[in-house]
Amino acid sequence: MHVLKTEKYQIYYDPTLIRQINVAHFSQQFWQENNAIIGSAQGRGTTWFVQLDKLQGALRHYHRGGLFAKLVHDHYLFLNWQNTRSLQEFTLLTHLINQGVHVPRPIAAIATKRIFCYQADLITEKIKDAQDLVTILKKETINKNIYRAIGVEIKKMHNAQVNHSDLNIHNILIDKHLKIWIIDFDKCAIQSSRHYQQKNLQRLKRSFLKESAKVGILWNEIDWQHLLNGYQQAEQ
Repeated sequence: MHVLKTEKYQIYYDPTLIRQINVAHFSQQFWQENNAIIGSAQGRGTTWFVQLDKLQGALRHYHRGGLFAKLVHDHYLFLNWQNTRSLQEFTLLTHLINQGVHVPRPIAAIATKRIFCYQADLITEKIKDAQDLVTILKKETINKNIYRAIGVEIKKMHNAQVNHSDLNIHNILIDKHLKIWIIDFDKCAIQSSRHYQQKNLQRLKRSFLKESAKVGILWNEIDWQHLLNGYQQAEQ
């Protein structure tokens, strides 16, 4: 990881994934002017998929959620650089990769100071030929071995002492090689205690139940048991 520092901003980046980096790289306009936007996805904001030299990236601007977002939609209280959300997520993804967890590689992150607040952006690797569980389960079932593999990957994340505070089936991807990926580590953290692990699993199960009722995904309780079997076997 390399770092660029000024009084107004800090940029973390991986020079093996992006050769040059500056503030402009974190704007949609830069990639549009270079004809490098290859797609987008809607969430709390727009994620722009961009073409880099060696790989494809996903550019995300950090937006607030909830009622407070109506007043201050993309500004956060500045305490210090290490506590900014983009730099924290970059660091956490690096830690997870070093622990062997399948997560997107962090390419570059910026935090820009605005007097007492800051704004943040992150570029991560776009996982090639992957779909989230909701998209897949709307169309077809998946077999027990894949559910077990999901459980194993979650346990690997927990073994790395990472609490995924928003573990849901939108944040679990499967690529064309049936490899499992976990994404979206905003507001997540390394924690030495284990109390969060069951909470993560409970949140994930609620997500299966919610999407089953909402859009009729092809899922049932036995699938959940297969996932738990993979999780528990990874403990042994």
